[in-house]
Amino acid sequence: MEVKKEHKLERYGSFEGIDHEAATTPWTVKDAIIVPQRKSCSKISSVAQDDKDEAGISKMKSFDKNLESPAGKKIRKAKSLSAQFLVNIDELINNVPASYDQTDSVLSRASSNGLGYSFPLAGSTMPSENFSDVLRLQSPNCKDGENGQSEPDHEDEPDSFRWKQVISEPVLPIYIKFQDVKYKVSVKGVKRAGSEKYILNGITGSVYPGEVLALMGPSGGGKTSLLSLLSGRVKFSSGTITYNDQPFTRSLKRRIGFVLQDDVVFPHLTVKETLTYAALLRLSSTLTREQKKERAMNVINELGLERCQDTLIGGTFVRGISGGERKRVCIGNEILLNPSLLFLDEPTSGLDSTTALRIGQILNNIAKAGKAVVTTIHQPSSRLFHKFDRLILLSRGSSLYFGKASEAMMYFSTIGCNPLIAMNPSDFLIDLASGNIKDKSVPSELEDKFLQGSKRFDKKDGRPSSVDVQEFLVEAYEVRLAKIEKIKLQKPVIIQSEPEIEGRSNSREWGATWWEQFSILFSRGLKERRHEYLSSTRVTQVISTAIIIGLLWWHSDASTPKRLQDQAGLLFFVSVFWGFFPLFNAIFTFPQERAMLTKERSVGMYKLSAYFLGRTTSDLPLDLVLPIVFLLIVYFMVGLKLSFASFSLTMLTVFLSVVAAQGLGLTIGAAFMDVKKATTVASIIVMAFMLSAGFFIQKVPSFMVWVRYISFNYHTYRLLLKIQYGCPAPTSGSSSCESPFIRGLRLGEGETEVGALMAMIIVYRLLAYLLLRRITKT
Repeated sequence: MEVKKEHKLERYGSFEGIDHEAATTPWTVKDAIIVPQRKSCSKISSVAQDDKDEAGISKMKSFDKNLESPAGKKIRKAKSLSAQFLVNIDELINNVPASYDQTDSVLSRASSNGLGYSFPLAGSTMPSENFSDVLRLQSPNCKDGENGQSEPDHEDEPDSFRWKQVISEPVLPIYIKFQDVKYKVSVKGVKRAGSEKYILNGITGSVYPGEVLALMGPSGGGKTSLLSLLSGRVKFSSGTITYNDQPFTRSLKRRIGFVLQDDVVFPHLTVKETLTYAALLRLSSTLTREQKKERAMNVINELGLERCQDTLIGGTFVRGISGGERKRVCIGNEILLNPSLLFLDEPTSGLDSTTALRIGQILNNIAKAGKAVVTTIHQPSSRLFHKFDRLILLSRGSSLYFGKASEAMMYFSTIGCNPLIAMNPSDFLIDLASGNIKDKSVPSELEDKFLQGSKRFDKKDGRPSSVDVQEFLVEAYEVRLAKIEKIKLQKPVIIQSEPEIEGRSNSREWGATWWEQFSILFSRGLKERRHEYLSSTRVTQVISTAIIIGLLWWHSDASTPKRLQDQAGLLFFVSVFWGFFPLFNAIFTFPQERAMLTKERSVGMYKLSAYFLGRTTSDLPLDLVLPIVFLLIVYFMVGLKLSFASFSLTMLTVFLSVVAAQGLGLTIGAAFMDVKKATTVASIIVMAFMLSAGFFIQKVPSFMVWVRYISFNYHTYRLLLKIQYGCPAPTSGSSSCESPFIRGLRLGEGETEVGALMAMIIVYRLLAYLLLRRITKT
């Protein structure tokens, strides 16, 4: 064997694939590719010592010292593990034993002072089931006795991510097997038989604890549909999906985490508040409040969010954390429960390659903690692609490949599809799934299939269409791999787990009590909505309106019917303004939070009744702050009845109007769940209530009288008139009592109006709850 004595050993990320042609060429160190190993220090040390005794491999010295080869040449350590470095290869090769193991691989381990990286030997014989043989050496950063974990040096690797395994709670291992899974949907507007469209056509695969399964393919290929089927969110049409060889059950929901493609979080909460509220609502009731908060902090430390834990999440109009940090917060929401299965829909969408690689490293570390991770991915970078253990390549709902991600390129090479230029593996696979074979070799079988006499393809570019390519790849997969994978799925899988862990899935000790849910949601609502309710824009709007009104009605009185009419107009404006303002604010409540409500309700985070009461009651303190400021300005500038009783009753009347109008806004918003439709309907209702309130028209036709009785403007206006100008007893000759606005109003006779407003408050909110319940069930 020809071996060059000194060569630079280059690090190519974590790519483990190797060309078989290299087996016939002289082996050099440059042919090796370094792969980081996440092995226990104690295990590596013991195995390395045993292999050293058997193979007689010399002990490698630390990189902190200069190494000397038999030829007398010194080899220096590189400054970082990411850079190139030199290895004394003579000593390694000369001590390799002549005998090999069952897989004909060369396996050599150094002592505890060696390297923590492994690389395949291109000159050794390659078994069919393992494309890379590994030479494992121990990391110099390993320290025995530190939980058996090795932590690589990240100081010189900006694209790496430091993983801190804090949660040590054991997880129930769950493996998923799915075979011939089909999913179809009805075509809208077509009611005839057979109008259903198949989204997935017989997908087969599996994923086991400790693995990351990537669902890759072009847009519309069925990735998200398959992810939803595997997570139990959607029912499949035919086929089988089992979890530890058992069908999906409701109790399994506690073992599943699902991260949506869109980051559904509250923008005005900090990272720490977001994860703390999630922990308080979702974690077991057997844990104390402090233990739940500690779990949230552990997750923050695991995901590397310590620096931004007190920063707002942010959103479209609110500056906050970065996109990668926001995605990690969403992942943290799901791993709080230490799930056995973690599903992610496009977790790297909108992120740069470095940030996406960090997310991929997080998923890889989560899987190595004993969880099964399934993620959809559109077009990952080459470094991110090699973080995946298994791969399913989808095209138009059909499977083109299922197997090890590292063997995907080798498989397509066997059927004649090879890149003709240097190409990212994911780009190559996505092109094939899209039917694009430009810059790729055309399989001979595909050429033979489309030969027509002396002519080749009946295309301008001499190549088959995308549909022909996709059909060929589907047929090739069915012939070469599909049957083999189905046979593998029949083999039993034995996973040992503790009985108490299995029994925990059926426990009813999960989550918080109803009262705890209400109090947590009330607190969360206050913190989230205070920024909106007490924003500078809204406060300025209310104060400016109050000052303008005060100046227009400056020190007015009701000594004459004309002046009385002016003040009645002021009271009418107050009743309309504090009906219109809270109503249109409340309309946005449920439509804006629909995505969050659906997400949290899908995992059983809380009961809908606790959410509804906590959400609506948290708005009340905020809704009542601005009316108080408004009345304090207007009441004394205008010069209304200066008595504590009158001021208190006026304030109470405005409060009732605000709460009643808010209830109607919640009802309209819950009925439509669409802001445009809801605001259109609300404007019509507000106009009808305002016109029938009694200021513009005194006598309403009998067939329209009913509008007055359901109008909160009408009852509020009458109460304000009674408080300010109500006559103590029926009198004649009094200008105020004979006014058309005051006639028939008696002081102390407002029970009817108060009762009507209280009834509206209750009925509107009850109706909003029922509508919201109907929406969340669909």
